[in-house]
Amino acid sequence: MIAFQPAPGRLPPGQRVYAIGDVHGCDDRLARLHAMIAEDLAARPAEAPLLLHVGDFVDRGPDSAGVVQRLAGGSPLPGLPMVNLMGNHERTMLDALAGERAAITDWRISGGREALASWGLDADADPAGWIEGIPGAHLDFLNRLDLHHRLGGYLFVHAGLRPGIPLEDQAEDDLLRIRGSFLNSDAEFGAVVVHGHSPSRGPVVKRNRIGIDTGAVFGRELTCLVLEADRLAFLSA
Repeated sequence: MIAFQPAPGRLPPGQRVYAIGDVHGCDDRLARLHAMIAEDLAARPAEAPLLLHVGDFVDRGPDSAGVVQRLAGGSPLPGLPMVNLMGNHERTMLDALAGERAAITDWRISGGREALASWGLDADADPAGWIEGIPGAHLDFLNRLDLHHRLGGYLFVHAGLRPGIPLEDQAEDDLLRIRGSFLNSDAEFGAVVVHGHSPSRGPVVKRNRIGIDTGAVFGRELTCLVLEADRLAFLSA
């Protein structure tokens, strides 16, 4: 039984969102969460459900390739639309594969070694050959990721927003990497921001934001936020 609590935002009638935090190569946990979502939908059908992942699918964990393969294959349930957002780790990976020297260095030290190994690639080999070892469908998936998604009273984004700046003027780097000035802000963002990127020991629910990176790759749980009407709940695996 899901335990609901009041939410800081609201969704229109009939809508439900399952938003999953930073996966970081933890494909087994992601599979378990998808199964839990399927069980919840079977027990409590929704008119307009949505499955959303807030990014950072790759790096650090054991099976980045498995996570990307799972999500590139489409929604785990027929009739359940899926939105996938870009995280800073996907951005760094794509920049590294494009040959950017700084990104290559950053990727190697921020989890790219584990990610490359999951595709059977050597992080110490010539970076020019990495892209040839990653399936085209995986690259297409990563290149099509969205930067943000708006639904009802919520805005979903990987890292957050810079206070005082309209969404259309936000820098991509802030959407993917911002921390302190967003996390410490009491500003109204025009919607409750649902985000990952900044790991915590449990979900963080505030008036203006909900943080759902609970550090699965550090041995903690992978979290799914369930939003419907004016309430919220959490699933974890």
